[in-house]
Amino acid sequence: MNRDITIHRPQELSTPLRRAWHRAMDESPGFANPFLSPEFAAAVGLTRGGAHVAVLHEDGEPVGFLPYEKGALGVGRAIGLGLSDCQALVHRPGVTWDTGELLRACGLSVFEFDHLVGEQKPFDAAVTGRFASPVLDLEPGGGEYPQWLRATYPGLARTTLKKERRLDRQVGAFRFVLDERDPRMLRTLMRWKSAQYRRTGRTDRFSRPWIVALAEHLFDVREEHFTGLLSVVYAGDRPVAAHFGPRSRTVLAAWFTAYDPEFAYYSPGLMMHLRMAEAAGRDGVTLMDMGRGDKEYKDWLKTRELRVGEGFATRPHPVAAAHRMWRRPVRGLRNTVLAHPGLRAPADRLLRAAGALRTSVRTRPPGPAARARRTEEG
Repeated sequence: MNRDITIHRPQELSTPLRRAWHRAMDESPGFANPFLSPEFAAAVGLTRGGAHVAVLHEDGEPVGFLPYEKGALGVGRAIGLGLSDCQALVHRPGVTWDTGELLRACGLSVFEFDHLVGEQKPFDAAVTGRFASPVLDLEPGGGEYPQWLRATYPGLARTTLKKERRLDRQVGAFRFVLDERDPRMLRTLMRWKSAQYRRTGRTDRFSRPWIVALAEHLFDVREEHFTGLLSVVYAGDRPVAAHFGPRSRTVLAAWFTAYDPEFAYYSPGLMMHLRMAEAAGRDGVTLMDMGRGDKEYKDWLKTRELRVGEGFATRPHPVAAAHRMWRRPVRGLRNTVLAHPGLRAPADRLLRAAGALRTSVRTRPPGPAARARRTEEG
């Protein structure tokens, strides 16, 4: 068998190569995630420099695709690292590879990942930790939304439906739109999310122009294996909560959720996820991937957990050794804090205090709205 590896810009892939990539996604359920699509790789390539795709060929036929970003000195990372909740070398069943040979062909000394899907055995030696990634299995239910909610989440149904009715009565007619096409609502979501990042002391992702450009580009993508899906909860004509994330034919990735803090008492973030799960199930989605990370709402909603890997694939090179020595302790400290509630809670309080100072927000006693924000913002 003749093996070959070619390197391409993701936005310049030929139609036959894109079809072969889609075929590999379709043949393995683990590769159905929209973050693994050529559309997502191409979008990153359009908005951020250094994006490439390594294509594995067997006897001239393309059988595997590794999207990655190449930085200075051959330091590589999974495409969209820090934004993508699913990473892999997407391949046809039975295809394998030599990691060292792959890195040499890519011109990489190191390849860093943090959401590597399972069944990537050639990368197993590079994995430094595996983590839970909660998912929600979806089935189209009979009847209306209240019946679906009571059958699927009896513990949440009464409170959530009560808050929806209260929102309807006190603010305006409750309305949920699964696929909102008004770009102004995308900008509203990004504005809310930026405020949430600052309020909670996190880095504001939407302060980076390339991430804003990426979201705006993906909003316009309407393909079989990738659609930028914007969902919105309204009270009358007023938007209350919104979510933007990618979906494939069968997988919806929970990505950016935010809401108007004025309505925190109604638990709009949870309301959004429940409505989105029910509507997406009716629209053909079978899995909602909520991404790695511990959040209370994920524990409420999940039906099971996938395992994703974090680590560094390397080949003998001084840059690889230096990068690993620098990055691994940072990731290890972060993971230790996130894994232990006794450490996570004080760290979260510190970040919130920093966020309050940064936004010059006066600290107030925690009432119902503040408690709701803590629950939904994690």
